[in-house]
Amino acid sequence: MPEFEPHRHIRLLTFNIQVGINTSSYRHYLTRSWQHFLPHRNRIGNLDRIATLLRNYDVVALQECDGGSLRSGYINQVQYLAEAAGIPYWYQQLNRNLGQIAQHSNGLLSRYRPLDVTEHRLPGLIPGRGAIIARYGSEDDPLVLVMMHLSLSRAAQQRQLGYIRELIGDYQHVVLMGDMNNHAEELLTQTPLRETDLIPLPDTAHSFPSWRPEKALDHILVSPSLEIRRSEVVSYPMSDHLPIAMDVALPKGYLESF
Repeated sequence: MPEFEPHRHIRLLTFNIQVGINTSSYRHYLTRSWQHFLPHRNRIGNLDRIATLLRNYDVVALQECDGGSLRSGYINQVQYLAEAAGIPYWYQQLNRNLGQIAQHSNGLLSRYRPLDVTEHRLPGLIPGRGAIIARYGSEDDPLVLVMMHLSLSRAAQQRQLGYIRELIGDYQHVVLMGDMNNHAEELLTQTPLRETDLIPLPDTAHSFPSWRPEKALDHILVSPSLEIRRSEVVSYPMSDHLPIAMDVALPKGYLESF
């Protein structure tokens, strides 16, 4: 077990932003569905409010971003949020390219310069799901953050998490974060993640739907080497998901190596 120093921690957040659409009831899936395809004058204001939240965090995983198409006013939402929040490093993963109609993307925002960032296409019958892996700290024993958006189907999740499990198998300090479209108990007992020792948030960390949270679909799962200082569902309803936040203490010496 690594030795920990006081106040050596990193603030993590994962947020499915639903391309900047402010959804606050089930009927909005119908009445605001056009916003998935066409620009909307309130979208920049919504992004600015999201950026205000992101300023409080060190590493942010974003899902359901637009990479710059008609519906977003040709704005790369990952870049926009990074710049508006004053976060220097960002990475956009384009998972489903529908040209000018939509640029379905995941995003990484980071105050720390990663050792490296790699993107991965997750297996599934319907292409378009991906993961971003950022490594920090020391090359021989890095902190590994995996940001993902999993498919809805349980069969696809099995394949996708099997793929992720292979990628993280050799690392000691791992964080999985993102919209996993499943509850932690099932993810950690009924999928290839059962072969890991990852620690979830409490079962009560419900993030969906944002206006009446009943399901825990968004997760930050961490290795036992990373001491959880604080974890919470953030009451910030700017999407149909609520963001999930966690502060983790880093192994001794890690902050210097960042």
